Amino acid sequence: MAITIKSEREIELMRESCRLLAIVHKELEEAIRPGMSTWDIDAMGESLIRKLGCVPNFKDYNGYPASICVSVNDEVVHGIPHKNRILQEGDIVSLDAGLIYKGYHSDAARTHGVGQISKEARQLIDVTRESFFAGIKMARAGNHLFDISNAIDAFVRPYGYGIVRDLVGHGIGSHLHEDPEIPNFRQLR
Repeated sequence: MAITIKSEREIELMRESCRLLAIVHKELEEAIRPGMSTWDIDAMGESLIRKLGCVPNFKDYNGYPASICVSVNDEVVHGIPHKNRILQEGDIVSLDAGLIYKGYHSDAARTHGVGQISKEARQLIDVTRESFFAGIKMARAGNHLFDISNAIDAFVRPYGYGIVRDLVGHGIGSHLHEDPEIPNFRQLR
């Protein structure tokens, strides 16, 4: 594992990249509605990214054909947008998006309800979002990566949810995927 230590200037560029991605996510969240295709979400996301003067970093990454990963209901992540995939009332949709700003990447996923969603779907969205913040609280000097992983796992498990083991969090910077990898499940010390 080779972790790249970023300079203050690089951190500022990364912060701006993330700020711009937050704008994209907010506008996409406000646009999501029943009857919209996942293709429409991707087209809107790419347009927003480019209007902000950035480049969508997922497009053509390892052959991925779109700018926004749009996953519906039980699709875990990296769903490929399609004109015939239409959002329905009660669906949950996860948007995984990223962009490049002045050579620095951002990458974040957000999950939203489409119209009125069930109590169970709302709980799933809330628990997974809060598990992220439980992990972030452990990302501080003196802690280890396993502290982050273990905090996420400890938050999720009481709700009876499983945790995907094939995909993990990761570092980011001048490359989309950088070390370290950060699993969302319990790690031995």
